[in-house]
Amino acid sequence: MSKFDYDLFVIGGGSGGVRAGRVAASMGKRVGVAEESRFGGTCVIRGCVPKKLMVYASQFSKYFEDAAGYGWEVGERSFDWSKLVAAKEAEITRLEGLYRKGLENNKAEMMDSRAVVTGPNSVRLQATGKEVTAENILIAVGGRPNHMVEMAGHEHCIVSDDVFDLPRLPKSMVVLGAGYIALEFACIFAQLGTKVTVVYRGQEVLRSFDGDVRSHVHQEMEKKGVTFEFGTTIASVEMDGESRKVTLSNNKVLEADEVLLAIGRKPNTETLGLEAAGVALEWDGRVAVDEYSRTNVPSIYAVGDVTDRVNLTPVAIHEAMCLIETLYKNNPTIPDHELVATAVFTQPEVGTVGMSEEEAAEKHRDLKIFKAVFRPMKYILPGREEKMLMKIVVESATDRVLGIHIVGPDSGEMAQLLGISLKMGATKADFDRTMAVHPTAAEELVTLYQPSYLVVDGKRQD
Repeated sequence: MSKFDYDLFVIGGGSGGVRAGRVAASMGKRVGVAEESRFGGTCVIRGCVPKKLMVYASQFSKYFEDAAGYGWEVGERSFDWSKLVAAKEAEITRLEGLYRKGLENNKAEMMDSRAVVTGPNSVRLQATGKEVTAENILIAVGGRPNHMVEMAGHEHCIVSDDVFDLPRLPKSMVVLGAGYIALEFACIFAQLGTKVTVVYRGQEVLRSFDGDVRSHVHQEMEKKGVTFEFGTTIASVEMDGESRKVTLSNNKVLEADEVLLAIGRKPNTETLGLEAAGVALEWDGRVAVDEYSRTNVPSIYAVGDVTDRVNLTPVAIHEAMCLIETLYKNNPTIPDHELVATAVFTQPEVGTVGMSEEEAAEKHRDLKIFKAVFRPMKYILPGREEKMLMKIVVESATDRVLGIHIVGPDSGEMAQLLGISLKMGATKADFDRTMAVHPTAAEELVTLYQPSYLVVDGKRQD
């Protein structure tokens, strides 16, 4: 008989934590999972899923316009924000139920409570004050938006968690930040009719993405009516009746119904008790782990955004599965964080896998760059001027494809399949001898026979 109440106690009911708990329980392990909010975590409840639903909703504004180019008569139309919010809520409630059912069916114990680590093998449930013990503890609490409490007037602003339940659709919005979360919401609201201004201290959007992707997305967003204020930030926010007066660091003043702060997220480790248990944290609160997701305390592990490695839902799930292999299947497994395909649901959408041209130029002597910019076929009859970008980064010496970057319709779907090709070590010759599927936008990927330009010793050669 074990001296512990649980074989595995999971703090956090998001994708990573639930996957680890469910699979461990299916193996007959005694598992407890504590979640202080709603099971499903950031992705399901206040992240990827409701965001993608809102992306779909916002796209209809252009679809209605496009329909006329194909002979359709589209009559009077209107948008009801409250109906979208209600439909979104129904869907995430359904998904939360599935998360709970998966744990219940495998006999994992669920606790609707905040849990605090009190020692290497102990956890206290805040709802009841009860302390339980576990042979192993998994920290899977994810991250939270940066509320920028140091900024004057931050209390008058919202963060991404708040967006999905706004009581009404704002007529105007200022978005602080130009990362993927900021731009996704900027596009959603702009397409729904909100006047959107993006404020960013840098000079271009989507830092760390390929340079051509960054400029292409920026240009296409401007075509859709999004305004950008670069090289500045928000100095203060004041209420002015029902609206907000936003003063920028360059002294420019903007007026907006809502101000969205979207300049990053923080690991959700405050008041979790980790320091008291001896768990090492990095300067920004992330849990320090080794290659097997183990902290410096041998009985405590961490996966997902709380470790700030690659902050994506599928990565958290992958890390959880590797942990199960390591702990319970006598198969020590290191998570693979290489060549993770990524989608950004801006409008236009981004799909990318592998190195940017800039990153590749730092690591490889010579490169071949293949690039195409064109109007997708589906936009020709409607007369929509939106352009698509496709770019392939190839190492000259080996012909290996180092990165592929796409901006345009269904880019995320293409990136998933391209991730398989790059993971298998595909060369440009492999792409060249693959037959095109016609007529598709994706056929450009296998018909770019001549490089657009070369990069030699890290410098572009036109």
